[in-house]
Amino acid sequence: MLHKHGRGGTVEIDGSKYDWELLSDPQLSSSDGWKGMTVSLRQHDMPRGAVLEFPAPKRLLKGMPRGRLHINDTIAARGVRAALAAGWDPSSRGKPEVYMVDTNGD
Repeated sequence: MLHKHGRGGTVEIDGSKYDWELLSDPQLSSSDGWKGMTVSLRQHDMPRGAVLEFPAPKRLLKGMPRGRLHINDTIAARGVRAALAAGWDPSSRGKPEVYMVDTNGD
């Protein structure tokens, strides 16, 4: 997986390596309002990926400037663990599964 300008990386969870890559920055949709960033995940040498969908940052919802993106290896590792706990099976076949990320801790 290509990583452009810090927009991706690799994390190790329980002895397995997972690549992550920022797919899209937060963006304004004419029909849905602000949508948060999306991040792809894939375990090395496994067929099925996952996509993490983050909520729109509160600053955007309030009309403030975008600011810096807050995605790094630590957040990606938490996302991998959460997707695995939610039932993501990287060894299965099929389309990437999509997981909504809860940033409130609820």
